[in-house]
Amino acid sequence: MLAVLVQTLPFFALIALGFGAAKRGFFGPEATAALTKFVFYFALSAMLLKFSARLDLATVFDAGFVLAYLSGTMAVYLLALVVALVRSRGLEEAAVEGQCAAIGNTGFLGVPMLTMLFGEAAIGPVMLVLAVDLIVFSSLLVILISARRDGRVRPAVLLTVGRGLIANPMIVSIALGLGWSATGWPLPGPVDATLGLLGAAATPGALFAIGASLASKSAERVSVAAWLSFAKLVLHPGAVAVAALFVFVVEPFAAGVMIAAAALPVAGNVYILAQHYGVAPQRVSSAILISTAASVVTVSAVIARVFAG
Repeated sequence: MLAVLVQTLPFFALIALGFGAAKRGFFGPEATAALTKFVFYFALSAMLLKFSARLDLATVFDAGFVLAYLSGTMAVYLLALVVALVRSRGLEEAAVEGQCAAIGNTGFLGVPMLTMLFGEAAIGPVMLVLAVDLIVFSSLLVILISARRDGRVRPAVLLTVGRGLIANPMIVSIALGLGWSATGWPLPGPVDATLGLLGAAATPGALFAIGASLASKSAERVSVAAWLSFAKLVLHPGAVAVAALFVFVVEPFAAGVMIAAAALPVAGNVYILAQHYGVAPQRVSSAILISTAASVVTVSAVIARVFAG
């Protein structure tokens, strides 16, 4: 595990650097928001487009992989949702807690870290995980909260979900890249170089932005946040491992990348959604802070265990 920890430590060191810069007031909220927007709309999108333009969808897509990740993630999502309902938190808060327990920071942390650790072979599996998170679970949260407030799922809600997916730059980048890949043509030299130059900023920018955003988070409702962090960092990769290795029997390397992705801490976009709907944002904030701090050790432990031997 120590060897893996040494490899992952630089990624968390950049997160710590961003956290320290924001805590000291050197990097304010406006700067953090601007950096996050740059990474989300430009740097990370360029990286994803460049990666996906080199993939063959027919080779990358694996129904067993998708079903394994979907079922393992849904099991943990439903567990956290039920636990919240038993605590009489209501469907809206339960849905947000389910999101915390099952959705990791795949975009900003998983894509750069796992592709750098495991090479280009990890690109396809990571993108499939990211696609399931964005298309299925982010949409599920919106649908559950809207259904609870309106008493039913209105067509307008589904339209809003569809528009959100179409407007998401990560989904657009992957779709454009796969579309270009389908032509069989290589990216033109200047385009490839531009995407490479811009995409190179994604890893340090994303990690620094994660740290800077954590500086504004507070650890309230620690007991609930600790439970959600445990579910995300331990139960989620465990459930995905069972589904991938014993139920759907996914190819070992792809299964390992999937499990490593499942071990990532709570995603920042869960906080954005919770804040948007006014549903337990402080609880989500605590879960993000605690899970990210703990993931320095737990992510390394999961990777070391999965890829041992």
